[in-house]
Amino acid sequence: MPRKAQTESMSDRDAAPGGAAAVDRALSLLGAFRPGDEALSLAQFAERTQLYKSTVLRLLASLEHARLIRRQDDGRYALGSEIARLHGLYAAAQSLDRIVLPVLRALVAATGESAAYHVRQPQGTGWVRLCQFRVDSPQVVRDHVRAGDLLPNDRGAGARVLIAWGPEAELPRAAAERRRYEEIRAQGFCALVGDRSAELAGISAPVFHGDGRLAAAVTLTMPAHRYDARHAEAVLSAARELTGLV
Repeated sequence: MPRKAQTESMSDRDAAPGGAAAVDRALSLLGAFRPGDEALSLAQFAERTQLYKSTVLRLLASLEHARLIRRQDDGRYALGSEIARLHGLYAAAQSLDRIVLPVLRALVAATGESAAYHVRQPQGTGWVRLCQFRVDSPQVVRDHVRAGDLLPNDRGAGARVLIAWGPEAELPRAAAERRRYEEIRAQGFCALVGDRSAELAGISAPVFHGDGRLAAAVTLTMPAHRYDARHAEAVLSAARELTGLV
């Protein structure tokens, strides 16, 4: 059996402290792409990363399964569709934060409670609620959701808003539940105490794209004992300010 080359691989030289070696090696394959590269051969990956071809093949199989890499008919490998999807999310977030965060900060300053921007995030055949942006209340007692957290898509004021103004086909079939969402739409916002958690309350209003499609839900959360229905106007005002800008 040939001895391992003395040259360290790119992933060994730049390993993440406390990280997983296999992940470092897989990421080094993505890092092998350079400006102007349309696709790379197995030999090019091995040369640029200083990994064995057998190791490169195993890593490529995992990256291909995750759609981060795409194998072409000529046997070379190009970046996959998941790269484009992640880039789109990153670009949107980078431009959105300059629009959304100042509005959330103003909402927190006006109410003293925590404000968040929730969106529908596709997952499998359904969706989950993603807390895309969040500004915490300055008060010690508050809920501890962070930007990037996934929340229930069927409980909480933000979830109810995303359902109420979401696709008609996703509304509950049961008459009583359907009326609930009709009432939320008629009111223009959703205010609930103890829906996601018995200790929490929330007020949420929809944000729309310029063409009228639902974009997100602006949600104010607070401990149940601090619930104040008067905050609904501030939430509605924040949602209206963001509508058409996202």
